[in-house]
Amino acid sequence: MVKRTKLLTFVYLTALLLVTSYTLLDTFVIARSTNVSGSNLLSSSEETSVTTSTSAPSSTLVSSQAIIPTFTAWSYRDEHMELTIDVIRRYETQVYVATLHTANHRFIQSALAQDTYGRNIREKTSSMGERKQAIFAINGDYYGFRDDGFVVRNGLFYRANARSDSFNEAIVLDDQGSMFSIKESQTNTSTLTSYSPWQVWSFGPTLLENGVYQVNTQSEVPYELDSNPRSSLGQIDDDTYLFIVSDGRTSESAGLSLYELASIYEEYGAQFAYNLDGGGSATMWFNGRLINKPVNSGSTISERSVSDCIFVGYDE
Repeated sequence: MVKRTKLLTFVYLTALLLVTSYTLLDTFVIARSTNVSGSNLLSSSEETSVTTSTSAPSSTLVSSQAIIPTFTAWSYRDEHMELTIDVIRRYETQVYVATLHTANHRFIQSALAQDTYGRNIREKTSSMGERKQAIFAINGDYYGFRDDGFVVRNGLFYRANARSDSFNEAIVLDDQGSMFSIKESQTNTSTLTSYSPWQVWSFGPTLLENGVYQVNTQSEVPYELDSNPRSSLGQIDDDTYLFIVSDGRTSESAGLSLYELASIYEEYGAQFAYNLDGGGSATMWFNGRLINKPVNSGSTISERSVSDCIFVGYDE
């Protein structure tokens, strides 16, 4: 009887170990392409590509002649857009603020790792930026880490599974160029489609809405507590967008709380701001080089591979 009990215990523990190991591998390691190409949410008369010939020049870039594309160490300018990066010091942390002026929101694009939608398919933000010949890029929402959360990229609908918790909010960049947040649990596919979304990212929380703080000094996200490297995006007005990434977890930079991050958006006059995947994922890339100091594990400065990025640029 004792031997049988020991045998059953051994079998149970072995089975538990195998199930646990597979679950961890499935969650963090095993890459799964779903062969989903994405359904077009925009009307058939609207193209989902971005080209220089169809793009309206920014109202901030008034010129009777085409502007030759110009890079400096911290800026880019052509006839359709202007992007500048400020490096500032706030809350004992190095913070990088990129301001994009453009009348065409479709220059804000998304790239999937390896150009493939699926679970645990990863690529570095810098690699995606290079491959897309982007001007600028930051990491996205790391959709491939989860099985839920809306996924719309460049007008294509990939995932309709809403996160169920009432506090979960997604950010919509609609095809009029406006950014706003939605409660995922209160939004069905029909409602989401009615917004004509160009992009939908699912992380959060919302930092500012109509210029009003949506977080306080106690606000956290389950994945990143207290002060951390942060990655985020927001909007000042119809033609002006912000992308803010901060360092953290190093002796040089403490990292930001959500409230501190929101306060920087307020400082720059943002009316809306939203928190993306941060921590070791937080990455800013510009004109072929990393701008921030991403911390992948511990305090090691290295870039993490993620499932997607947000980039500014033209179609290949």
